[in-house]
Amino acid sequence: MKTYLVGGAVRDKLLGLPVQDRDYVVVGATPEEMTAQGFKPVGADFPVFLHPVTKEEYALARTERKSGRGYKGFTVYAAPDVTLEDDLRRRDLTINAMAEDEAGNLVDPFNGAADLKAGILRHVSPAFAEDPVRVLRVARFAARFADRGFHVADETFALMRQLVESGEVDHLVAERVWQELEGALGEKTPSRFFETLRACGALARLFPEIDRLYGVPQPEKHHPEIDTGVHTMMVLDAGAKLTPDARVRFAALAHDLGKGTTPPAEWPQHIAHEERGAELIKDLSRRFRVPNDYRDLAVLVARLHGNGHRAAELRAGTVLETLEALDAFRRPERVEQFVLACEADFRGRTGYAERDYPQAGLWRRAFGAARSVDTAAIAAGRNGPEVGERIRQARIAAIKQVLSLTD
Repeated sequence: MKTYLVGGAVRDKLLGLPVQDRDYVVVGATPEEMTAQGFKPVGADFPVFLHPVTKEEYALARTERKSGRGYKGFTVYAAPDVTLEDDLRRRDLTINAMAEDEAGNLVDPFNGAADLKAGILRHVSPAFAEDPVRVLRVARFAARFADRGFHVADETFALMRQLVESGEVDHLVAERVWQELEGALGEKTPSRFFETLRACGALARLFPEIDRLYGVPQPEKHHPEIDTGVHTMMVLDAGAKLTPDARVRFAALAHDLGKGTTPPAEWPQHIAHEERGAELIKDLSRRFRVPNDYRDLAVLVARLHGNGHRAAELRAGTVLETLEALDAFRRPERVEQFVLACEADFRGRTGYAERDYPQAGLWRRAFGAARSVDTAAIAAGRNGPEVGERIRQARIAAIKQVLSLTD
């Protein structure tokens, strides 16, 4: 029985990155031998165990054979006669198919270290084309290592297109698509995820709402980049620079979805795209079971980002209505999330990346002033609708003071 450190831990160690999770493969063991040593079985689809002390995952070496459609259409074989190379061969990319033995020696049967040095995302074997989720995983690694200049090997791109054209990607389960999308939102250059999917045809199949944004023009006066798809990717990357909050990044991604349904006769204007976009976000969220907090923030940003940019021009009453629409007095974190999404939209334009966005500070000050109103004092000795109206007027007066300082 031999144990090897495998996958991402080996890859990241070679790249000089901090190792987040350590996964191990055990060769030459049976499930009974693992449990006899105190390992706790946790794998439902194949033998995976938790170490009795470290709680790290140890999986028995296994092979997989295609037996049906989609991500789960595989028959797994795990037994003592499965070698380490057999196990590594079933993995997606060569850079993820390396191992390290207990003495710290690198085991690299598929030249992953060379691809890592050259910045190439290359599939391990033709079996890559048996699992459609690998299209998403390659796109996510492209986003993760974009700043290091990584690119997808031509032959791997060909297999990705094959998975799209054969209809395999249409059988991906919603939860797994969201898992990969959420992971991509957390990467340093999330736009590369969507650009990679678009290049192989998967974007149109999985996220048609995003794909149809490409080629849709916007007024050049406000959008020097013109193309709505290009703008959306710029906004997404701007959001990634502003905050690690994936909910804000999702809102940045989805803020202009409505422009993809504007009749061409109305281009480059996009009248009422905000509400159309909100409905598209709801549809996408239902399709991929997007968590409610992601969906709700994205819908609000789609509807209200125009107000976000016009803060200095709005009446105090409209500013308050916007804050109330955000449910800001019960969920104050929403204001910061909204402001960051709007700032990402502002910066995600050609020539705007380093410009000041004074609206951000204005929204923060306006909310702070409205929130400082002593509602308890106003409510004392009163009841009924009069209390709500007095509070509203006090908040409007506080916001007016903030807005007057910007004139």
